Amino acid sequence: MKVTGVLPLFFPSCRRLWPGRLAGLSLTLLRATALEAAILAGHLLLYPTGLIRERHPAALPAPGDGTARLPARPAPPVVLLHGFIDNRSVFVLLRRALAQHGRQRVESLNYSPLTCDIRTAAELLGRHVEEICARTGSPRVDIVGHSLGGLIARYYAQCLGGDLRVRTLVTLGTPHSGTRVAPLADAHPIVRQMRPGSAVIEELARPAPGCRTRFVSFWSDLDSLMVPLETACLDHPDLDAHNVRVSGIGHLALPVHPAVAAVIREALDAPRPGDRSAGGLTVA
Repeated sequence: MKVTGVLPLFFPSCRRLWPGRLAGLSLTLLRATALEAAILAGHLLLYPTGLIRERHPAALPAPGDGTARLPARPAPPVVLLHGFIDNRSVFVLLRRALAQHGRQRVESLNYSPLTCDIRTAAELLGRHVEEICARTGSPRVDIVGHSLGGLIARYYAQCLGGDLRVRTLVTLGTPHSGTRVAPLADAHPIVRQMRPGSAVIEELARPAPGCRTRFVSFWSDLDSLMVPLETACLDHPDLDAHNVRVSGIGHLALPVHPAVAAVIREALDAPRPGDRSAGGLTVA
């Protein structure tokens, strides 16, 4: 599936040629931009709450805590992994949505904003997953990774033997083939690793026969951080990968929007996620 990009918002000649189509596109883009700004403002307020490492309960929460939930189902724990210069607070709404629909074992990992290597972060994720499996008695986990978090989790599953532990990996706006956005950000080593042609991207493009993890990649046609847009699609001949196109929202909205959360739940619950989540999702 190919998306050529978003036409400029103010382009008089295009307005004359396709006035109806461009007007609709401009309105959708305006709404998406306003939503991104609102989400950013809210996230900045919540950001300090995500700096503290979360506590791991010894048992599942008891009923009657005031939150309506569906009965817990036997399912692997869900690990949430945030993106670049972020923390676990980005998953407040997604975490609540998962818990309300029976996923009681949901945990998140904060890696340092000073992390300079995707491989090192993937090794840290591996240790975290092993600790979760030992503590919960579950042999496998599911992972939801936003942006860089999805790339770290993919490296763990594909290159470090993590497919033994990761049943399903859901990525949200992850630059699987590298992104060319913000060239000035190349001063940061981990940003350079997210560029097309980097050593890490080349490693992920190598053959991966027998990888047991199932991948579901959400990509948005209004994601301004994915250049080109299709880089958020996972296309690898050896991987069980399914791509879900999201229309009408931007990068920051992917881990927040309730419609996306609903499809994430379907992907995690389905015996084969692609059977239920492949296709498109229009949320605006």
